[in-house]
Amino acid sequence: MPIRLSLKFRTCSIANSVSTNNSSLECPPAATSDAANDAVVALQGKGVARGYAIGRAVVMGAASLEVAHYRISPQDVDAESDRLTQALISAQTDLQQMADCLPADAPRELGAMLNVHCLLLADPLLAEQTRALIKDRHYNAEWALAAQGQILGEQFDAMEDEYLRERGSDVRQVIERVLRVLSGSTAMLADVSALEGNDPLIVVAHDISPADMVRLRGGRFSAFVTDLGGPTSHTAIVARSMGVPAVVALGQVRELVRDGDTVVVDGATGVVLVNPSPGMLQEYRDRQVTYAAERAELALLRDEPAVTLDGIDIILNANIELPDEAAGALAAGAQGIGLFRSEFLFMGRRRLPDEEEQYQAYASVVRTMAGRPVTIRTLDIGADKTLDDEATVAMNPALGLRAIRYCLAHPDMFATQLRAILRASAHGHVRLLLPMVAHMHEVKAAFAAIDSARRELDARGQAYAPRIEIGAMVEVPAIAIAIEPFAEALDFLSIGTNDLIQYTLAVDRGDHDVASLYDPMHPAVLRLIANTINVGARMGTPVAVCGEMAGDARLTRLLLGLGLTEFSMHAQQVLDVKREILRAHSNDLRIKVATALNRALRVDLDLLDQG
Repeated sequence: MPIRLSLKFRTCSIANSVSTNNSSLECPPAATSDAANDAVVALQGKGVARGYAIGRAVVMGAASLEVAHYRISPQDVDAESDRLTQALISAQTDLQQMADCLPADAPRELGAMLNVHCLLLADPLLAEQTRALIKDRHYNAEWALAAQGQILGEQFDAMEDEYLRERGSDVRQVIERVLRVLSGSTAMLADVSALEGNDPLIVVAHDISPADMVRLRGGRFSAFVTDLGGPTSHTAIVARSMGVPAVVALGQVRELVRDGDTVVVDGATGVVLVNPSPGMLQEYRDRQVTYAAERAELALLRDEPAVTLDGIDIILNANIELPDEAAGALAAGAQGIGLFRSEFLFMGRRRLPDEEEQYQAYASVVRTMAGRPVTIRTLDIGADKTLDDEATVAMNPALGLRAIRYCLAHPDMFATQLRAILRASAHGHVRLLLPMVAHMHEVKAAFAAIDSARRELDARGQAYAPRIEIGAMVEVPAIAIAIEPFAEALDFLSIGTNDLIQYTLAVDRGDHDVASLYDPMHPAVLRLIANTINVGARMGTPVAVCGEMAGDARLTRLLLGLGLTEFSMHAQQVLDVKREILRAHSNDLRIKVATALNRALRVDLDLLDQG
């Protein structure tokens, strides 16, 4: 059953700052004090993989080819359709060979990403609709494929969920690959050999596909910068797994950088400097040395218990999207999986995953974690992304039939996932997490569905854990305000700060026009978090934070001051957060944060750092 996507057009752009003078760039004073820097190009994007890199630019080709647009004669329709089919098969074969031949030291994520692209190439939503354009409008194959790619790209751009919205880059990348086969073009990178010397190289691109990552991994590339992308783009995921800096969402970097230009990449702040002055280069070389020393020091904390100065034990878990990421979570010192986003199993494919496929995916993570808790969130999908053959249009997808609402409206699909999760619980400590809960009747309906799934497994004679903890995401203000009955009925709660902030402040976090209003420090947001944590503590219900706030080390002391004792974040952020915990006095922080919130004031992070 192919995934059908509704049309909801909306521009989701990222702010960019482009300047030929660094006076408009927010850099530390040492980096901006050099007077001889008028020729410097300074860009501001999103830092998605921390670290500093200095190297020479290698510019990749455009993400979309200039293709010929012409109409074919009716008698050439079959031949043109066959040419498209052969190009799709050729591109899919190349990707599958790459996936099959990945070396042992390749980032784990690459294989899964390549397989997703193979599935997209086989999806009738791409092939059949393109053939229809060839047949009905007599477009040549390149024109038809580019036109269908535009339609699919706009559908993905309209999605509210950031992770799923960025999967539109998958569609663009596979279409580009087929276009290259059709046109006979294979060149993507400039001739690296033409760049003399042994300087590290920095990849500059409009976007980078998983296949490009495979080809790049053998080079001396030290950073990636792209026009497109976000925290969950392929560039971000693979760069973090490789441990190299990356900045995305720069908008115009590929047009402003030439092969051989000297480039500085700051993966923490999202700053990219092109042809910086000698003084600025030295500043960033010093930062590289300091950062390397800090990472080496952090690595020593991997096996240290996360305990505050006043003896409060803190749990640090990891968020994952792919089963293979569980091993990386262990390597980073995570104590468990605090959020396993199950959506990845359902996206970018022709048919929904059956029970056995889901079971194998969940069980592999549970086995890897070897008794540590694994929290699996049930399907969190929105009303603008349906899993049936009918395209629907939601007036406001963020407030529509999404997450637990969608699952309860599709009981067969929900039952399949619940059976798979229950079966995986036979192999270790599994917790089940319900997304976007707002009503107690949703909790009761989910309990009934889980009981039904247990009875079905009993009838089959299939094993599952006698008891599984069931929790809910706190991401709707209604549940955070009236949390008591939920805390009593459920085994645990997990605060999804991304959506909680969005719904509390009425700000679409993907809308550039109001992005400045998205404020995790707003007193109303902090009060909702504090209320949930306090009620949970009073009623003996564990509360975690699994949103972006949990992985931001700048906010660790704030969350400790709100009483949080369980964090879940990307594995790469665990040690940074642990360091802040080891330096913090929890009770002192709670007094300072409570004082500020009682006065409806913004919490001063600098004041917390003095604790």
